[in-house]
Amino acid sequence: MKILIVNTYDRGGAANACLRLHEGLLHKAVDSKVLLRHKEKSLPKTFQFHKSHSSKSKFHILKEKVLLFLRVMGILNKPKPSKEQQFLKQRESGLELFSFPDSNFDITSSPLYQEADIINLHWVASFLDYESFFRKNTKPVVWTLHDMNPFTGGEHYLETTLGIDSVGEPLSRELSELEKRVFKENLSLKFKAIQSASNISIVAPSEWLGLEAQNSTVFKSKPVYCIPYGINAEVFQPRNRNYSRAILNIPKNKKVILFVADSISNHRKGYAYLKKAFDLMQRDDVILCAVGSKKSALESVKNTIELGSIYDERLMSMAYSAADVFVIPSLMDNLPNTVLESLMCGTPVIGFPIGGIPDMIQDGENGLLTKTVNSMALLDTIDTFLVTMDSFDRESIRAHAIKKYDLKIQADSYIDLFKTILK
Repeated sequence: MKILIVNTYDRGGAANACLRLHEGLLHKAVDSKVLLRHKEKSLPKTFQFHKSHSSKSKFHILKEKVLLFLRVMGILNKPKPSKEQQFLKQRESGLELFSFPDSNFDITSSPLYQEADIINLHWVASFLDYESFFRKNTKPVVWTLHDMNPFTGGEHYLETTLGIDSVGEPLSRELSELEKRVFKENLSLKFKAIQSASNISIVAPSEWLGLEAQNSTVFKSKPVYCIPYGINAEVFQPRNRNYSRAILNIPKNKKVILFVADSISNHRKGYAYLKKAFDLMQRDDVILCAVGSKKSALESVKNTIELGSIYDERLMSMAYSAADVFVIPSLMDNLPNTVLESLMCGTPVIGFPIGGIPDMIQDGENGLLTKTVNSMALLDTIDTFLVTMDSFDRESIRAHAIKKYDLKIQADSYIDLFKTILK
C-alpha cells in the first residue's frame, strides 16, 4: 500500500499535522511519502515538487521567461496586477488567508503521484489546480481537511465577525458585492471539478469541520469521516514545572497563562479578546507568557513575558509544562495542534465553545469553556480557573489525551480507511 501525502508547506499548523500522520504511518511500516510545493525541512520520505511538472505548456513557460527578461531589461513595463491580486488587496486587514482554486502545478505529472495507490491531500492551497487535477486523476483520493477552504469560495474560514468593540464584543462582518461575486465564481469552479469524481473520501479532524463539509455544496455527496489529529506522546509529555520555568526564565511564584502569539494580527485567532480580558484583570500574581515572534502590540499588556518563537517540540513541551493553563481565544478553529499538545503535557486549556474546541475540552475536567464569545466571558472563565486550578488533575488530563490523540491511534484509523478504499 503506497500512500502519497500532498501538502503545500512543511511548516505551519497543517504541515505539522500532516507530517505527524506521515510519521505515524512510517512507524506502522506503511509506504508513505510526502509531496510538497515548498520544502524546508530534512525529513524522511518528503520531496519537493519538481518545477518541470507544471500544468503550463512548454510554449507558455518559454513565453513567460521571455516576457520576464524583457521587463527586467526595461523593454516592457511591469504587468498590471491580476484580478486575483486586485481582489486580495481590497480585502480588509485582519482576515484569514484567501486562496483561489487554480495553480500552475500538475500534481498528476509527478512520479510520486504515478506510483501511489492512494493520494492523501492535505492543505494544498496554491498547489492543487482543481480543474486539471480532478480531470486527470485516476487514483482514489482521501482529502484531510485542515480548514474550510476546500469547500468555500476561497476563504479558509467563513468569518462572520471582524473586529471587537470597546467592551470586548465581536463586530459583525459585512461582505461586499465583489466578495460575494468572487466567492460564487470560485465555488462554482470547485463544484464542477469535484462533482463527477467518485473516488473521493473526506476526513475531518473535528466533528464541527466534518459537519460543515457534509453540509457544503462541494462535498455534500461525498463520504465524510472524522479522524482526530495524532500527537507523539513521547515528545509532548509533562516536564518538571520548576525546572521548565528556570530554563525559560519564568517566575516560580506567579500563576502563568500561556498563549501562542504568532498571529496576533489575525482576527480569527482572538488575541484582541485575550488582551481586553487581561487589561480588565485585577490581579498582580498572574503573568501572560507568549510564545511566537515578538510583537510590539504585546508590550502594552501588563505582566507579559515574551519567549519568542519556539521551533523545538521538546522545548515547547517545557513551555506547556511551565504554565498553569493554556488559553486559546480563537473565534473559529478546527482541532488546534496547540490544544492537543497542551493536553498531552497535562496542562488544562481554556477556550471559546467554537469549532473543534469542544471536541477536546471536557468542561471542568481538562479545562474550561467560556459561556459565550466575548472578553468578559473569557475573563470570568480565567478567574474561575484561578480559583479552582488545584482541582485539575494533570496526570488524568494526559492519560485521557493519550487514549484519544496518540499518534498510533490516528495512524491505525487512516490505515483502516485506506484498506477499505482499496478493497
